[in-house]
Amino acid sequence: MEKGVILLSGGIDSATTLYFAKKRGCQLTALIFDYNQRHKKEIECARRIAQLNRIKYIIEKINLSWAKSSLTDRRIKVPVNRNLNKKEIPLTYVPGRNIIFLSYAFSLAESIGAKKIFIGAHTQDYSGYPDCRPEFLQSFQKAANLGIKSKGIKIIAPLIDKRKKEIIELGIKLKVPFGLTWSCYKGGRFPCERCDSCRFRIEAFKKLRLSDPLNF
Repeated sequence: MEKGVILLSGGIDSATTLYFAKKRGCQLTALIFDYNQRHKKEIECARRIAQLNRIKYIIEKINLSWAKSSLTDRRIKVPVNRNLNKKEIPLTYVPGRNIIFLSYAFSLAESIGAKKIFIGAHTQDYSGYPDCRPEFLQSFQKAANLGIKSKGIKIIAPLIDKRKKEIIELGIKLKVPFGLTWSCYKGGRFPCERCDSCRFRIEAFKKLRLSDPLNF
């Protein structure tokens, strides 16, 4: 069975990517990051999804205290009711986050003999986040392989050309437990329904004429 590393955040995208990789027979190790983000709910969701699938997981704690992002600095408000069609990098962007995450993933993959790293980056993300673009992932893969002993590790981004609606459709086919996922940037007991992530999720389920198991 081929080994793989999955970057698991606890959201819809990474959960669907996990089920995609699992269906293809990969023996996965989940890498979950505690980077002092605004809330820990997504970490717990990621842990539960890994446990449900009996997948080994590692929670890696790192400190991105310098990041001027609303996800790491509570003094910066999470944007709400933003124009989702506006092409700008939002305040939820964490500088170099995927560069850091993928660097850890390559180190882990090389250490355990894995040749694939799965990430849930996709179209709606890279419209606002530069480190989710396909050209970034391709370039990073090339650079990382130049700097490691065991060559040939690939970054697999199966959702890269999909929007949230298509990701949920795929997830339904793969039997992803969306009720265990968390999308809201604010955390809390219930989703805020106003941040970008909540709104993309709400819009996608509505377009599919489905009820979100989180009961927005």
